[in-house]
Amino acid sequence: MAAPLVIDARIRSAARIKGEEAVNVASGRARFYVEADVLALIRGTDSVPLRLGYVVDVALDARGKPPRLKKQRVLLFARPVPGRADQVQLVDLDGQRLWSAELDAFVRGITREVLAANAPPAVTGVGNAFHVPGSLPGEGETQIFLQTANNAPVSLQILRRPGEQPRWSVSLGDIVDESGGPVQPNTLLWYRLACGLPAELPAGNIESDDPANAAIAREDYRFVMKSLGPCR
Repeated sequence: MAAPLVIDARIRSAARIKGEEAVNVASGRARFYVEADVLALIRGTDSVPLRLGYVVDVALDARGKPPRLKKQRVLLFARPVPGRADQVQLVDLDGQRLWSAELDAFVRGITREVLAANAPPAVTGVGNAFHVPGSLPGEGETQIFLQTANNAPVSLQILRRPGEQPRWSVSLGDIVDESGGPVQPNTLLWYRLACGLPAELPAGNIESDDPANAAIAREDYRFVMKSLGPCR
């Protein structure tokens, strides 16, 4: 998401950089100036030259040797260099990734989600939450309204039925959609929730004078977080 350019490329040449231009290289890494041939532009609003140059700090192996970069196929997560169309800058230390079909498919899928008009917004926290018990013992519904970076409405719904496992769903928009089900792992929506929500439901955000209903709301929130899994 931080990379305005995502590029599928093959390394043509790699020259190690030493001396003053490499004094800030982290321990266990080596700096190279790389030239790579562009195979595909996965993300970018403008075209890029067929050959690009960039600097990368690569991890050394157990013997302290850098990998053989020439001819490697890589995915680059980068930004343009102003005034230098033939140069890019990697967005972070791991902005160069070794290409694989699995990673390529994953990156293309996430890129489509990021650029979609209905892309889920960044989740910044929890707004308010409440649990409403049903007419039968063990029946009820918890609704949790989330805070987002652009103030777009996002909410969680957790349904309880007697003798059944709780079911949860997420709604994007003002209309609550309980049929959507839980989010799929490793999607943009999963990332927004798993990495944007606090581990526990804040006590001050629960709208209930009944301690039992408040306890169920906290339990339902923990159920959602467990279903999401850790933010990796």
